[in-house]
Amino acid sequence: MPQSPQSPVRRFFGWLLRTCGWKLVGQFPDLPKLVFVAAPHSSWWDGVWGLMFKVAVGLDASFMAKKELFRGPLGWLLRRLGGIPIERSAAHGVVEQMVARFEGSDRIWLGIAAEGTRKAVTKWKSGFWQIARAAGVPVMTIYFHYPEKTIGIGPVFELTDDRDADIARIREFYRPWQGKNRGAF
Repeated sequence: MPQSPQSPVRRFFGWLLRTCGWKLVGQFPDLPKLVFVAAPHSSWWDGVWGLMFKVAVGLDASFMAKKELFRGPLGWLLRRLGGIPIERSAAHGVVEQMVARFEGSDRIWLGIAAEGTRKAVTKWKSGFWQIARAAGVPVMTIYFHYPEKTIGIGPVFELTDDRDADIARIREFYRPWQGKNRGAF
């Protein structure tokens, strides 16, 4: 849900991204609620570029990240940017908490790194699917493609009752995209 008008801060981050060679491709959907997954997530730089784009386009979105990032001044900044700290070793109740946020809001976009880590994984975590399915919202895809310095907005996926098939379908979308250190497969 991009916002306007452009503030000096937004213009600065837009200029900085362009100067670094990054571009945004695709169109944001006109939907009040959704979960978006970002992949491939292979470097801490993904968060830096992603947050710069969030500010540059005025994206009103929350995102989940490991609680260890929310210490000190960085924690203040991440919370201000919409960050929600998650205890990954005991993620009990996270789905329910996020669904309650959806139920209590007229408009909310929630971002999650599909792999759940920067390391290569053979199987994605299903939390994004569980949250979207329980909240009754679609999943939008956002991809990193480092060879062309692109962050792209991909298609929106409506979910079914088949978690594994939905995740496989969404993950297949990411096959061509290359993160800083690897692809999604």
